[in-house]
Amino acid sequence: MAIEHAILVSLLEKPGSGYELARRFERSIGYFWTASHQQIYRVLKRMEGDGWVDVRDVPQQGRPDKKEYTVADLGQAVLSSWIHEPIEPESIRHDLAVKIRGAAFDDPAALIHEVERHRRAHTERLAHYLAGEQRDFPARDEDAPAASGPADASGPPAASGPPDAGRELQHVVLRGGIAYERMTLAWLDDVLATLHRLAAAR
Repeated sequence: MAIEHAILVSLLEKPGSGYELARRFERSIGYFWTASHQQIYRVLKRMEGDGWVDVRDVPQQGRPDKKEYTVADLGQAVLSSWIHEPIEPESIRHDLAVKIRGAAFDDPAALIHEVERHRRAHTERLAHYLAGEQRDFPARDEDAPAASGPADASGPPAASGPPDAGRELQHVVLRGGIAYERMTLAWLDDVLATLHRLAAAR
């Protein structure tokens, strides 16, 4: 996936300025794709030149006008073509896993602080994802898998009416991020227990 596809998806969900797009990458799109503010502005300019997005000036009271981007017909066609193309399953490149295996030929205890640092980072990311879920998806549909434990039968009933595909698919991506962080934390706990056991045996 290229950053252009992530930008097209975000703009189809809601038109916005470059700044607003950057904020979305920080808050939600960053669950599956990260980009700096400078990169987003640079790519938007190129997409405008290629005819993938349209831009208009939007007046603002007390502030300079902002440029609001929307997806042009060509951009919609590009995204549709990409969605229908097959992609290969992702291959994992995991530096920490290679270091852990390599510790067998050095001192396993030397990796404990590094693994603890990774664990703190993943703990913070999980907390960020869970806060985002609580903020953006406070009411869980009855038929959606629980991201934080079993469903509470005493909770509010699912909303009636046709499903909101955009909202449901955003949530399922977020649930994947939550599941991945929980799996990673469980693995890091296993790694730490193993490293401590090996260090004690030396």
